Amino acid sequence: MTHPVFGRPPAVTLVAAACVAALALTAPTPADAQAAPLVLGLDGTFAPHAMPKLGGGVEGFNVDMAIELGARLNRPVEIVAQEWSGLIPGLNAGKFDFLAAPTTVTPERAENMLFTEGYLNTNYQFVILAGADPIESLDDLAGKVIAVNKGSAYDSWGRANAETYGFTLESYGTNSDAVQAVMSGRAYANLAGNTVSAWAVRKNRRLELSYIIDTGLVWSIPLRKDDEDMRRMVEEAVECMKLDGFFADLHEKWFGYAPAPDSATMTVFAGYGVPGMPGSDPTDFHVPQCN
Repeated sequence: MTHPVFGRPPAVTLVAAACVAALALTAPTPADAQAAPLVLGLDGTFAPHAMPKLGGGVEGFNVDMAIELGARLNRPVEIVAQEWSGLIPGLNAGKFDFLAAPTTVTPERAENMLFTEGYLNTNYQFVILAGADPIESLDDLAGKVIAVNKGSAYDSWGRANAETYGFTLESYGTNSDAVQAVMSGRAYANLAGNTVSAWAVRKNRRLELSYIIDTGLVWSIPLRKDDEDMRRMVEEAVECMKLDGFFADLHEKWFGYAPAPDSATMTVFAGYGVPGMPGSDPTDFHVPQCN
């Protein structure tokens, strides 16, 4: 089996024999070609998940994911890049069909939106200036300024923990601005997802990685609460992208290393949604019909 985008066999075999047995090739019909585009929102400054590219537009892990989802759903894709803080309100207002932005699934969010199963594990990690005193525990944050992306899960974590650990939280419109606050000395550290933090350090030798918070959380695709049909279609496409190695290849392309075999990137979960979170249905057994 050759991968449809990267042109090589999938890197792994998943423990999902029933799903693998059901893989079937289908071709788009003329009606599919006339389908309305999927309008997908993301933060275009959240490297390496989405970032500006030369010549216009955006590129990154989640951009590739969004385009592939459209292909597998036989729908053209229109990507709308804007600040993170407006994405969830835009989704709920009907501006987007779903969000392609990496979105951490929390119980609070899962009460108000539907989520597919996770496609990436997400931990929190601090970025500091190279040579600065390392953050060895959260107690080391006392008296420091921490910069985060406004409206993100890291912003929520910071607001919930600033008093406990004695730091000052500053929120910025983009994570790039939060990183710049560290580089300019306005903040001691930036808190973001571990993949984003690793990318920032990889691209700028003035920065280095510091303390990591293991959350046990995942990034998933959010949809409106009442859009069960779309959730089913998108989730099954995500599962197929795991099964045929698309996500494994994408992980190596943008992060530079293979995902762990037991990670969300490599695991097909029972039912729909994130297990244990509101809105999930682990009892709805299904076999994805993969293109």
